[in-house]
Amino acid sequence: MKVMVEVSNRHVHLSKEVYDFLFDETMNKVRDLSQTGEFVSDKFVSIVTENNIIENVRVLGPIRNYSQVEISKKDAIKLGINPPVRASGNLDGATKITIKTAKNEYTNNICIIAQRHIHMSYEDAKKLNITNGQKAKIIIDNERSGVMDAYFKLSEKGVFAAHIDTDEAAAFSINQGDEFELHF
Repeated sequence: MKVMVEVSNRHVHLSKEVYDFLFDETMNKVRDLSQTGEFVSDKFVSIVTENNIIENVRVLGPIRNYSQVEISKKDAIKLGINPPVRASGNLDGATKITIKTAKNEYTNNICIIAQRHIHMSYEDAKKLNITNGQKAKIIIDNERSGVMDAYFKLSEKGVFAAHIDTDEAAAFSINQGDEFELHF
């Protein structure tokens, strides 16, 4: 079975409370992402540590019930921090970071490096006897061949696709939309 790979750049998810603290304006959709209901918004923030700053970090919608900053290892090195690799939404041991806008600054332990994952709907997973959190291997068969471990992230309207970050894409010479064999 082949899976399409999507490459995710650094981004921020915000709760309503934190969004309202950081912005006066409503979040507007710029374009849809592949996962149903998720979108690129028109809002940007800066992410700040004691050591450095990365500006123009995109806020993704919709509003979540938690706030989270997802960065790559390369970003972490630039910022002088060492966030854990975690599944999205798992902030156990997350690193302290500040989200800054023209209006306000919000600081909390919410920075992670997102773990590679494969989105799939519950319906499709049932047909394939796949469970949420089950591990799989993405077999990279290009000039930078290798194997990437990932886990299945199931949701009601999940669209089948693997998500990796920009560091992983660069290491394996993967482009947005490339397809590779999936073993589970």
